Amino acid sequence: MTVFGVVVPTAEGIFNHGQCVQRHALSRIHHQPNACFRSGCIWLTSSAAHAGSRYAVNDVSPWSSTPPTYSGGMKIVIPGGTGQVGGILRRALAARGHEVVVLSRHAGALEPGVRHTPWDGRSLGAWASEIDGADAVINLAGRTVSCRYTEENLRQMMDSRVESTRVVGEAIAKAAAPPRVWLQMSTATIYADRRDAPNDESTGIIGGHEPGVPGYWEYSVRIAQTWEATQLTAEVPETRKVQLRAAMVMSPDCGGVFDVLLRMVRLGLGGSVAGGRQYVSWIHDEDFVRAVELLLVREELSGPVNLAAPEPLPQRDFMRVLRRAWGQPVGLPATKWMAEIGAFALRSDTELLLKSRRVVPGRLLDEGLEFAYGQWGAAAEDLVRRVRSR
Repeated sequence: MTVFGVVVPTAEGIFNHGQCVQRHALSRIHHQPNACFRSGCIWLTSSAAHAGSRYAVNDVSPWSSTPPTYSGGMKIVIPGGTGQVGGILRRALAARGHEVVVLSRHAGALEPGVRHTPWDGRSLGAWASEIDGADAVINLAGRTVSCRYTEENLRQMMDSRVESTRVVGEAIAKAAAPPRVWLQMSTATIYADRRDAPNDESTGIIGGHEPGVPGYWEYSVRIAQTWEATQLTAEVPETRKVQLRAAMVMSPDCGGVFDVLLRMVRLGLGGSVAGGRQYVSWIHDEDFVRAVELLLVREELSGPVNLAAPEPLPQRDFMRVLRRAWGQPVGLPATKWMAEIGAFALRSDTELLLKSRRVVPGRLLDEGLEFAYGQWGAAAEDLVRRVRSR
């Protein structure tokens, strides 16, 4: 189908598991739990042999939960890398020894080892030279969803994602030495509101037409579909494409989603919302980074990948675990109309609270990724500890 002039594949068309384009030959594969990046050489581990790939990987131990170290580095360009998720990635990747370049509208000093280059997110410019010769692009650009879902805000959410993705594709297409992989941010919101079964990449139901939910929720799904379709239609035959269907990334950073949830708990407001049976999908920041690292090096992986912990929880259970981790015995519940008032006061939207996002990481688990924080209890305790120590 066509949305805003962009052909949007069906769920079957979006899931392109078999596509594999490899430009940089693997000169050696070494069976270690860590990964080493060098020009022309990637070492990695795998839990199984990968049929159909251009190289063989024997059955070895799963992707280690220990953060990898590197003797060399990749050049990684991150458009839109100044937000919460961008901060998580750029700090971790720079610390691993990679050359990290962030593209944003307001260039300024960032962490040591991170360069900041201006762009407008719509048109080609001098910034495109950073992509030419880079090893990877991780595009995170897009207007925040933490806002009132007015017609204007929804339009900006759509345009900022589509335009930035389109121009990244143009820069890759024009590059003399295009990056071998393009990780494109997407969202777990693309899946249907459901409580009966989890959504993975192969059997998950794309949303937009669920009965009994507000009609405007369909537009959020449409944004996600158009976002992914813009990358899929980019003509970059030498670059592998991956869509990151990310759940909420939990980190102790100020202003992030965990910060907002913890503030509610501190105020005694961290109870169930509208009964609390809607599912919350999430991922710990360390597991998010490790999942991205895996996707950077697995040359046979393309198409959509769910970045979410393997155990989503109903919202009432999710908040109860967080209250316990903080030591807050009180969590006042909120009805749907109370949530509407609260969302209005916070200049946000109730879809972020009420939609059931029951998403699981089928492909990451198939690839042998061991989640350091696969259960919310351990993740919440770690995040609380880090908040209290800062």
